[in-house]
Amino acid sequence: MAAISNNSDMVDYLLAGGYLDYVTARAMRLVDRRLFVPQDATPYAYFDIPLHIGYDQTCSAPSIVAIMSWRLGIKKEHRVLEIGTGSGYQTAILAKLAGKVVTMEMIPEFVEKAKKNVKNAIGSIGNITFIQGDGTRGCKEHAPFDRIIVTAAAPKIPSALESQLAPAGKLMIPLGNRDWQDLLVLSKSTGKMESILPVMFVPLVDEEGF
Repeated sequence: MAAISNNSDMVDYLLAGGYLDYVTARAMRLVDRRLFVPQDATPYAYFDIPLHIGYDQTCSAPSIVAIMSWRLGIKKEHRVLEIGTGSGYQTAILAKLAGKVVTMEMIPEFVEKAKKNVKNAIGSIGNITFIQGDGTRGCKEHAPFDRIIVTAAAPKIPSALESQLAPAGKLMIPLGNRDWQDLLVLSKSTGKMESILPVMFVPLVDEEGF
């Protein structure tokens, strides 16, 4: 990754590694990761590593963002709930894939910063609703959701999130302990869980988190 110096090359690297499909790649090309990391981290913006963004939180590695965005099978007609806005990087990519995105963040400072980051990166934020609050409770007023993506680790699936899934909806979440997790996708229609890959996420610290 040291030789990769721009966003397009980073996406080419992810494509070559099989981390995403062409639809997701197209969305990621429109969202420059450099605009979502702190100034002192910009030299590493296109490295496939997580980067600290403050408050013990990180902007996930591009390969993880790519896999999560791709494997959820997001379509333009979908309404998506994101738990854990962070710097807004994943949010912006979701906004390019889905018709409507609701994103929730517990840390107030991140909400305003993410709004600015996303607007700076993609111009319009008209299809995104930013909410500050406990993500484990979901967002009943905007439910049901076709897709729910949780970007922090939890010991179990928060009951409110599962109840807010549409009948054919899917929920992606890293489940496990504080040290390691399994990235899982729950299909509401079948009740089955698909394991994607082992991961290490920061812990979900809301009501039904750690």
